[in-house]
Amino acid sequence: MIPHPRSDCPINRSLELLGDRWSLLILRDIVLHDRRSFRELLTGSQEGISAPVLSRRLADLVETGFLTKNEVTRGRQGRYSLTEQGLAVVPLLIELGRLGARIDPTTTHNAPDLDEAGLTERMSALRRAHMES
Repeated sequence: MIPHPRSDCPINRSLELLGDRWSLLILRDIVLHDRRSFRELLTGSQEGISAPVLSRRLADLVETGFLTKNEVTRGRQGRYSLTEQGLAVVPLLIELGRLGARIDPTTTHNAPDLDEAGLTERMSALRRAHMES
């Protein structure tokens, strides 16, 4: 957690944990594109995140409870998985995608297209893939 939060506002707390320019994009890549290894996240990022920044942000997301990382033997790629807290971010990502498409209609083709039932189904699939494996 944050040792000295700026306030006790829950919006502020969320922004302190996820408000940097990369954390939500990393979660987007895990949720929407199933990129779960460091290499997949590094090479799959359209935005061009650097390796040191990705490493730091992944460590932060693990430390704050949004992700877990499975331990592997030396020379193998670890895989990141969503926690329940990480899954709680999914509806926010969907809404940010919808807002972004409304703000800039040229991005509409990349906006998540999920109704309530589709979101519930996607959340169940993510829970199975990330928490039951």
